[in-house]
Amino acid sequence: MLLFYIRHGDPIYEPDSLTPLGVRQAEAVAKRLALYGLDQIYASSSERAKQTAQPTCEILKKEMTVLDWCNEHYAAQEFFYPHPDGYRTWCFNVPYLREVFNSREIKQLGDEWYTHPVFADTKFAEGIARIRIEKDLFLESLGYVHDAEKGGYRVEKNNKQRVALFAHQGFGLLFLSLLLDIPYPTFCTHFDMSHSGMTVIEFPEQESGIVFPRVLQLSNDSHLYREGLPTKYNNRLRF
Repeated sequence: MLLFYIRHGDPIYEPDSLTPLGVRQAEAVAKRLALYGLDQIYASSSERAKQTAQPTCEILKKEMTVLDWCNEHYAAQEFFYPHPDGYRTWCFNVPYLREVFNSREIKQLGDEWYTHPVFADTKFAEGIARIRIEKDLFLESLGYVHDAEKGGYRVEKNNKQRVALFAHQGFGLLFLSLLLDIPYPTFCTHFDMSHSGMTVIEFPEQESGIVFPRVLQLSNDSHLYREGLPTKYNNRLRF
């Protein structure tokens, strides 16, 4: 199975939608995915995610399945943290927490990093539990049962499908870290994704046993190059 995780296009957060640039990014993603096709298309219940998925659905004549648990609103309630400048933002954007996340103490806790006393007043533990449960149910529906001890997935049915999930950055860093069994503090401080970036994860084909998903691409934006669209990271950094 190939799993395509696509972040929504350039957003307007209030009201929840895409900018004109975001619409063009969504169309570029659709052209790219149409080259090889998809078997299933999923999207977060946010408007910006659904609007990003819609052109792909139209070109491939596929119905969109909406997953409310992927909506970033819930993850934000669990993983926002006070910034020194007086506002709340994603925990990975807070300088103090980035240092804590990469400390030896936190790394030694591995998958149970959120049990450290420094996080006692946060909702990190319940957020991780919520997304882990939903992620496992989602992958089970596709034929892969998580084996936490082995850090992989037991093949219940061989799946040759190409599946896309259109969602978010903040939620996506949580989802991907849990899918790959990489502790969230490490993942969220060392990896990121930009508007309409496409992450491709392969579940290697085999009839049974344990598979270990592999990231083939992370937040790839070649569809933007192809269409001559700006390739700035989140509208601020060109590379």
